[in-house]
Amino acid sequence: MPRDARAYIADILDSCDAIGHALAGLELEAYKSNRLVRSSVEREFIIIGEAAAALSRIAPDTFASISHARRIVDFRNRLTHEYPNVNDAIVWGIAQRDVPVLRDECAALMRALDEVGESS
Repeated sequence: MPRDARAYIADILDSCDAIGHALAGLELEAYKSNRLVRSSVEREFIIIGEAAAALSRIAPDTFASISHARRIVDFRNRLTHEYPNVNDAIVWGIAQRDVPVLRDECAALMRALDEVGESS
């Protein structure tokens, strides 16, 4: 059975939460020195990018309503294909600055989609 937009938004929300959990209590230097945490955070960003890419195909209006959606997919591609050149400080900054915003946007999108689903 094909997944709907809510399933992909739920994936993004779960990954945002996982990133927050992985980074809780850490500073940049601790993040940079812990390969396991870096790998975990990068994996969650890849999931976010994959889910966003899927939304672009199945729900383009929902995709367009996410701030910087195209850049999210591009970031996923960079993490996957240009892994030797990943700058840990940039990943950290995105996790600290942008993930909470993305999470809030996706939570609002989920509420809106749930309301539409309830009225159908």
